[in-house]
Amino acid sequence: MSSAPRETRTAYLAARPDGGRRVGLIRARDARHLAEQLRRERLVPLRTWTLPDWAPGGSGSVRLKDQCEVHTQLAQLLNRGVPLVEALDVVRAAVAPGARPKVDRMRELVAGGSSFADACRSVGIFDIVTIAVYRASERTGDLGGAAKQLALTTRRQLAISGKAGTLLIYPAVVLSISICVAFGMITYVVPLVAKSLTDNNQEIPLITRVLVDVGLFLRGNLPLVALVVLGLVTGGVFARKRIGALVQRAARRVPLMRDVMLAQESARFFTVMAAMTRSGITLADALGVAIGVINYPVLKAQLQTLRTRLIEGGVLRQLIDAVDALPLSTRRLLIAAERAGDLESAFDTLATDTADELDRRSQRLLAALEPLLIVFLFAIIGTLLLSIMIPIIQASAGAAG
Repeated sequence: MSSAPRETRTAYLAARPDGGRRVGLIRARDARHLAEQLRRERLVPLRTWTLPDWAPGGSGSVRLKDQCEVHTQLAQLLNRGVPLVEALDVVRAAVAPGARPKVDRMRELVAGGSSFADACRSVGIFDIVTIAVYRASERTGDLGGAAKQLALTTRRQLAISGKAGTLLIYPAVVLSISICVAFGMITYVVPLVAKSLTDNNQEIPLITRVLVDVGLFLRGNLPLVALVVLGLVTGGVFARKRIGALVQRAARRVPLMRDVMLAQESARFFTVMAAMTRSGITLADALGVAIGVINYPVLKAQLQTLRTRLIEGGVLRQLIDAVDALPLSTRRLLIAAERAGDLESAFDTLATDTADELDRRSQRLLAALEPLLIVFLFAIIGTLLLSIMIPIIQASAGAAG
């Protein structure tokens, strides 16, 4: 039995009904499949380019925001008795254009007799956690309830991602502004001041001479500098995963950053566990999937040990107490919930609590970053200002003498 053709990522140039042009990206099995998808958007393909798998974004993953929209629409429609195939028609109109081909493919598979979980796995629209939840819900006949729980889960994940983005945006903006200001000063202001002093036969300090030489080199080789910067940016894009891993490894050694990362990983873990246990998945299976979403090495290793010993017949409350990467209060809550037989509610409560804790720790980190960024700005801009002020002050003192 031959396998289905593999979908490839394709860039296209297409004509719009109003005579304009549109450039975009799409995943298609072949030229005919591509033309069908564009025709649904009232587009006519003019040129296409197949992109290699190593190109940025080549995985074809769907944004978390679109995944949340899929879950939300399915929950509302399925719980009102709308058939799954018809619900997917509505979902297609609700998601972004880039996700519509995957929804179309899911609808085709479901209409052809595939289960929804198998269709999701074939299309690659969701991760293994989501697919496992939907597969379990199909066995229990509560697909709408699973979609509702997953909608809540993805909203929490979006909130967590938003907090992480907030932490990155503020330093990035400050650093970008400082680099631009420093570049302008070192290439134009410092050489101008140095030339004025030289014309007046004033001695220039060593630091000013060094900065003048650097500035003149940068100004005289702007194309080369731009090419080097472009090369660094391009290399950073292709090596972003490795760079991200190195940054995370370094961040785990910084106290405040370590606390934020642990809170983020805990929130992600408990959010996944809440979704999976409410769908009827056994605790060991849920742990096996949820551990895969954790990137914090210590927590991941301890939870993996817990799952292994649980399968071997260990006592859960004792195993939970050994996971000292989690706060003591969290472990005590899980132990109490295990004794009461209500781990589902405990996971849901901890998902909310850890998300709130992440927000508090993020605010603390931002409060600590502000003075550090001020010191950094002073180190860069202050050095440049001193290189300008020192010779001016010396010139003024010499004139007064």
